[in-house]
Amino acid sequence: MIQSFSLNKVFLLLAGLLLITSSLSAQEMTITGVVTDASTGDVLPGVTVAIKNTTSGTITTPDGNYTLTAKSGDALIFSFIGYTTQEIVITAQEKLDVALQPDVIGMDEVVVVGYGQVRKEDATGSVFTVKSDDFNQGSTTSPQDLIVGKIAGVQIVSDGGAPGSASTIRIRGGSSMSASNDPLIVIDGMPLDNRGIDGMSNVLSSLNPNDIETFTVLKDASATAIYGSRASNGVILITTKKGKAGQKIKVTYDSKFSIGKIKETIDVLSADQYRALVNERAVNNSSVNPDLLGSASTDWQDEIYRDATGHEHNIGIGGSFKNIPFRVSAGYTDQNGILQTSEMQRTTGTLNINPSLFDDHLTINLGAKYMAIDNRFADKGAIGSALRYDPTQSVFNNTGIYGGYTTWLMSDGSRNVNGTRNPVAQLQQKEDLSDVSRIIADFQADYKLHFLPDLKVSMKLGYDYSDSDGDVITDLDAAWVQTASSGVKRDYTQEKKNELFDFYLTYNKDLPTLDSKINVMGGYEWQHFWSKSSAFEVDRFNTTIEDSKNETENYLVSFFGRANYTFKDKYILTATLRQDGSSRFHKDNRWGTFPSAALAWRVSEESFLKNIDVVSNAKVRLSYGITGQQELNNGDYPYMGTYRLSDSRTQYQFGNQFYTLIRPDGYDAGLQWEKTTTYNVGLDYGFFNNRIYGTVDVYKRKTEDLLNTIPVPAGTNFTDRLLTNVGDLENNGFEFSINAVVLEKKDLFWEVGFNLAYNNNEITRLTNYDDPDYRGVETGDISGVGVGNTIQINAVGHPLNTFYVYEQVYNANGKPIEGLYVDRNKDGQITTADKYYAEDPAQDYNMGFSSNLKYKDFDFGFNGRIGIGGQIYNNVIVGGRYQEMTVNEYLTNMPSEINKSKFETAQQYSDYFLEDASFFRVDNITLGYNFTKMLKPLLGFNLNVRAYTTVQNALVVTDYSGLDPEVNGGIDNDVYPRPRTFLFGLNVNF
Repeated sequence: MIQSFSLNKVFLLLAGLLLITSSLSAQEMTITGVVTDASTGDVLPGVTVAIKNTTSGTITTPDGNYTLTAKSGDALIFSFIGYTTQEIVITAQEKLDVALQPDVIGMDEVVVVGYGQVRKEDATGSVFTVKSDDFNQGSTTSPQDLIVGKIAGVQIVSDGGAPGSASTIRIRGGSSMSASNDPLIVIDGMPLDNRGIDGMSNVLSSLNPNDIETFTVLKDASATAIYGSRASNGVILITTKKGKAGQKIKVTYDSKFSIGKIKETIDVLSADQYRALVNERAVNNSSVNPDLLGSASTDWQDEIYRDATGHEHNIGIGGSFKNIPFRVSAGYTDQNGILQTSEMQRTTGTLNINPSLFDDHLTINLGAKYMAIDNRFADKGAIGSALRYDPTQSVFNNTGIYGGYTTWLMSDGSRNVNGTRNPVAQLQQKEDLSDVSRIIADFQADYKLHFLPDLKVSMKLGYDYSDSDGDVITDLDAAWVQTASSGVKRDYTQEKKNELFDFYLTYNKDLPTLDSKINVMGGYEWQHFWSKSSAFEVDRFNTTIEDSKNETENYLVSFFGRANYTFKDKYILTATLRQDGSSRFHKDNRWGTFPSAALAWRVSEESFLKNIDVVSNAKVRLSYGITGQQELNNGDYPYMGTYRLSDSRTQYQFGNQFYTLIRPDGYDAGLQWEKTTTYNVGLDYGFFNNRIYGTVDVYKRKTEDLLNTIPVPAGTNFTDRLLTNVGDLENNGFEFSINAVVLEKKDLFWEVGFNLAYNNNEITRLTNYDDPDYRGVETGDISGVGVGNTIQINAVGHPLNTFYVYEQVYNANGKPIEGLYVDRNKDGQITTADKYYAEDPAQDYNMGFSSNLKYKDFDFGFNGRIGIGGQIYNNVIVGGRYQEMTVNEYLTNMPSEINKSKFETAQQYSDYFLEDASFFRVDNITLGYNFTKMLKPLLGFNLNVRAYTTVQNALVVTDYSGLDPEVNGGIDNDVYPRPRTFLFGLNVNF
């Protein structure tokens, strides 16, 4: 009995243990799977997989796999930046694959900043990013065209419609009067030399727009001060496309075919109108000679312009090969300009490799960008000649001289050296060619220490090299080279190097016991800029006109640091400090210190807002900082005394011998960088789960030690005018942006965007002492009425480049009375003291708008801009005066505007020629269709094919009487017209 009982107990005990073990085995299991992108099928490395309400979890490997031990009934949370978080309850499955949906609105959660990245919600500065999906579409040979109108406070105005033409970029207005106002541009962590490359209009045109992933603009001092002495005008960070770990290899092919047409031309007198006018005025004016009239009817503008064709092809291959992310690409662009003979061919290639080694502790980024560009520049002087050349003359003459082109002759048969040049001859008898090659290479290694993974060591090496040479060749029989002083062949070369070394440490640590996070970064940077150039020019007699060589360099050595502290994910403090030492300044002024501090408060995380569903984001930002400007536009050694050889007119005679003198230039050994102090208050907002989101910023910027050329007493220097640090300048403004997802359904998606910026610019000081007679620094060269004339001024109490003019008097019919101006000082006579400060060229308000609509496989989008305020000086019609009809035995045509003004002589300083520069512009309209679904049944696999058509520069509405109200500097002087371009494009991904 006892034995039997014992055996029963043992049996029962063993059975109970078996049941318990079986029960535990049913509850605990190993879950494995792979996480992918639902839209592309690519695996996603780094996805956080956590068990809800626990501290247990893991992250996916580079190939998207994960392994996790969990219990049946547990909820797994899959989260990844840029994707919608998913929660899945475990049942009995041990294999669980998950496809995460991209979160369209959350794609900007990580933004690039100087020397690193930051979560957007943790950013304390005014930072705005435009991704490749949001770029402007169309024929974009220059990268900056991709973001025109996209960012509040950023104005981009091209210098004209020539292929690869330069653009003027201004972030929150200009901060300088004499130094550069261009922002610092950084490509993949490599700060560029903002000075141009000979033989290339736009330093950025060497970068293929198709290789760009993001544009990030840093606007306030909290964001820019990490770049110190180069950041007063803002910073633009450009990142290029790279492969991703675990991504399937993809091939993309993009092609574009375009035709550009001139929208309109300047209205000038036709041949018949001109004949009638010449004959009419010849009756009472003996200087007007109708015998000079020809028998032709030539539209000279029609002769110099053409339809501009172009095509572009780009292929890219990227993904992950044996867990090594990579991307390679090649591109070719062939673009003609609408002005005869202008064209550009560009070949590009890129390589990016970014593997992770040693369990992701070591990350390497290796990049190389190569560009070769061939330009033929058209003589833009032909634009002005086409407006002024006599329309009764034919393009060609019957004499065969001067290449067969019609040329103005004197009565004795010799060439009239003052006559307007034949515009067709200017284009066809001159070749202005350049070949430029450039390579930008960078290597970066980031190592998270194995024994202290919170500490990362980063090292970056960068190299930017360009080599350019050009030839300007004029036909020997061209009319304008028939004098010894005219060059017929000019050769030039240039080499440039930009070398970079960065070394910095980053410590990133979560402190859960203190409910805090810290991120501290500090490092050292060395950068070297070097260039060597030469130029050689001869005239038709092979006499040397120019033979010059120049070699120069400068160094920049920097120490920098940044600290971020976050408390309770609501309160964020950022502080930066940079110290720069530049060889451009005297040793006593060589070092500058540039600090910044910023606070951010995520109000939406407070209890009184967190449970309000309407408000999804509300963050207040406050920042202060000091930045500098060392691009003085005065060479690499502005603080040093320089000497130059005098010309033949100022030689010194000693006996019968004449000696060339060495003349000293004036200089200021105490030159230093301009300093800009910026205050910024901002709000980032979002409503309805960020269906509506945007920013508001208010700022004040004050530049001190402003560079100005001032008069100096005789005998105190080698010159009567000296460039020195004296003066202050202020910019005040606000910015507003809003984006909204209006519709988001299965087959319908519609998003709109709008931004608004206001900026007020004022010079507050220009001299070291008060001088009531000092009106300011005259600037703004104008042409067509002699030489050395200016129409703008920089003066205290007024914006930069304010127009400085006489106030025109009009008769009862509203017609200007020639030579009659308002006597503003009431002294009974008209002198320069009666000039007044009019408006400046900058628009008071700049707006950008965009719309993107997708319906099933169709997509339709447009974007544009609005500018309100500002003035433009119509230098084109200034030449419309009867005095110019017959001069020195040649005739000159005039704009039709002469029928309104009736001016006999030049009135170039009259405010009659100032016009309102306000405009409404639609930059791009695009309609596309995706053929993927249509092709899949035919091909048996997914081939993503999208075809689209774009109209670029589609519409301009303005009261300005000229061709285009957007003119860099506000003076319209025969600007290369911007064409209206019709483009057909094809995107193929497989």
